[in-house]
Amino acid sequence: MTSPLLARAHAVLRDTPVVDGHNDLPWAMRVEAGYDLDAVDLAADQSARLHTDLDRLRAGGVGAQFWSVYVPSSLAGDAAVSATLEQIDFVRALTERFPDRLQLACTADEMEAARAAGRVASLMGAEGGHSINCSLATLRALHRLGVRYLTLTHNDNVPWADSATDEPKAGGLTAFGAEVVREMNRVGMLVDLSHVSPDTMRAAIATSEAPVIFSHSCARALCDHPRNIPDDVLATLPANGGVAMAAFVGYFLLPAAKDWAAAADEYAHANGFHRMDWSPEATACRRTYEATHPRPELTAATVADHLDHLREQVGIDHIGLGSDFDGTNYLPTDLHDVAGYPTLIAELLSRGWSAPDIGKLTWHNAVRVLRDAEDVAGKLQRTRTPSNATIDQLDAPTP
Repeated sequence: MTSPLLARAHAVLRDTPVVDGHNDLPWAMRVEAGYDLDAVDLAADQSARLHTDLDRLRAGGVGAQFWSVYVPSSLAGDAAVSATLEQIDFVRALTERFPDRLQLACTADEMEAARAAGRVASLMGAEGGHSINCSLATLRALHRLGVRYLTLTHNDNVPWADSATDEPKAGGLTAFGAEVVREMNRVGMLVDLSHVSPDTMRAAIATSEAPVIFSHSCARALCDHPRNIPDDVLATLPANGGVAMAAFVGYFLLPAAKDWAAAADEYAHANGFHRMDWSPEATACRRTYEATHPRPELTAATVADHLDHLREQVGIDHIGLGSDFDGTNYLPTDLHDVAGYPTLIAELLSRGWSAPDIGKLTWHNAVRVLRDAEDVAGKLQRTRTPSNATIDQLDAPTP
């Protein structure tokens, strides 16, 4: 990429920095250091172990970050809730440790205020409905603690919604699942449809009175991965007002990368490791496979291809960015950490994207969708009281 294009990209990002919809640093810090910010100083260069640190956030032009307060779906019940609370506690500790660089944000106005102060607005998104343990009161408690989106599932189904990577059981959303969506609308929590099945996507969009998001997904028409968004679902997004945020995960982006990842998972499984096992031993096993089967390379141009497609399908007002940094080990060669956004923006400029359109992609659309959810919540709270429905009441089998 030529230096004039990169210089223009940096100028665009100074005016309209990136809102990233999904970064898994909190879980990476749990694994790396048990959340110990003294053991891993994020004010120093952490490129040897993480995709994210404060200097690289600044270099990448990041103005707001949805930190994922993810817990694996292998945790269930109260254990999942407790681990989610620990993740939230870490994000709050992180913003308190670096108040000159980060600022906790729970509203669109607070995002704008952090940006005006030169700080990265720090929001939170919970990744997986198992984090609420089938409890609407727990959902409300997470919202009060600052969580501003809930991904309805992770890799496994929850009792009330189907995941994209599990065998369907609910047929999309159960009656309780629809009530979860309605209560999220009422409190002002964004409904995140990354990770869910197409039927769950369709049911949630049909149910939701507020815009939805896809915090980190790509276009299924370009890469037929179950984590990506089908075109028929994308077609419903403009009327809903939602935003599809493109991820940087290799196997969501390129069919050859998807096939390579599936073969690497099969090799790991044959050697006794689950496909989601990223222990040092499992990682070493995958590296053995990669030594004789090099992974297909991809670049920021591959991400731009998905952004072009998403734009064609839904329009410039309904797209964004959701990297999945620190949540994947397969990234474009020139977009391998949070400092890489200018490379992507330069690629879009080379394709004729205007600075105002890039500003919608990077900043304005994400701020608008949160503001719209807040407005819907304000209206609903005037006519609805908190729901005390339970899954046993709503999803009880008919006699």
